[in-house]
Amino acid sequence: MNILVIDGQGGRLGRKLLEGIRKTCPEAQITAVGTNSMATQNMMNSNCADQLATGENAVIVACRTAQIIVGPFGIATADAMMGEISPAMAHAVASSAAYRVLVPMNLCNTYVAGVVKGSAAILEDALNRVRELAEGK
Repeated sequence: MNILVIDGQGGRLGRKLLEGIRKTCPEAQITAVGTNSMATQNMMNSNCADQLATGENAVIVACRTAQIIVGPFGIATADAMMGEISPAMAHAVASSAAYRVLVPMNLCNTYVAGVVKGSAAILEDALNRVRELAEGK
């Protein structure tokens, strides 16, 4: 299973996702792409990714081969994360054949109804869905 984790800003959510995915799907091939070098560095410090990269083109290329894309909701929204998500990046995520597991953060001028801000249950739910997909459920 080829899982792609994308994050921006400081990469904290990406790091938590990587750690959780590695625990629940130890056999997965995990690629982490940061929209900036700080996000990539933070995800690299988790020691959970098989491959790491940074920037717009890395997102576009990695989306072509991913089977599952995981990250904050903003990765599929142009100009999200204070402009770190370019329209090309958002298009690559949204048009990928991969299954997307997007974590709502209620940031970037986007409100997802029914989401409790900062709820640990959201992250747990996302990780459970990734595990189910990796197991073929």
